[in-house]
Amino acid sequence: MTDPLLQVQGLDAWYGAAQILFDVRLEVGRGEVVALMGRNGAGKSTTLKAIMGLLARRRGAIDFMGHDLSRAEPYICARLGLGFVPEDRRVFTDLTVLENLQVGRQHPRYWPDGSAAPHWSPAQLFQLFPNLGEMPHRPGGQMSGGEQQMLTVARTLMGNPFVLLLDEPSEGVAPLIVEQMVHMIQALKAQGVSILLSEQNLHFAALVSERAYVLEKGQIRFAGRMNELTASEEVRRMYLGV
Repeated sequence: MTDPLLQVQGLDAWYGAAQILFDVRLEVGRGEVVALMGRNGAGKSTTLKAIMGLLARRRGAIDFMGHDLSRAEPYICARLGLGFVPEDRRVFTDLTVLENLQVGRQHPRYWPDGSAAPHWSPAQLFQLFPNLGEMPHRPGGQMSGGEQQMLTVARTLMGNPFVLLLDEPSEGVAPLIVEQMVHMIQALKAQGVSILLSEQNLHFAALVSERAYVLEKGQIRFAGRMNELTASEEVRRMYLGV
């Protein structure tokens, strides 16, 4: 792996008085898809929210391309090029597809060496998500769950993120949409976008990810290549239930 774009060390997080994460450590490199695996309640979504600054109580080191995000507000993280796609989608139901995309628009970005980072326009996103291209003027509230999932990803990409935090994209959507999500992630990787993917569907994660971390009760229990995870029946049985 090249020098990591996102590096998390010793991350603890709480909901109120309850500690959810314990000493979480992970890295995401340029153009890399990394899966954060675990059962429901293991702490996957909490990890993404803590990285993005969405939790009131967190402690640890979060380095994003040389920026210290350990105390940063979510809008600062977004301005620096960290994108977050929440599991619960949160589209603007009264706005059309195009209007939702415009809400997420940010300026073009450049890598430290001056070369252009991936840049997204509605036209490019409609190529990536043909379903959205067929309904640019449809209100978000009149779309299926899978279509809203695509729209949420597309809206986040309008911010031209260096790293995308993608929370449970295959959860509760039709198999056809899951297949389209696989193609989408592969296309983003080809464009140079890095992704930290929270997921419990091992088959889905194995199709798109090079490396994986496995969470159990808020602690990292496995870190390694995805093929090592899929080959380890013991790890899968203990921490993934498959």
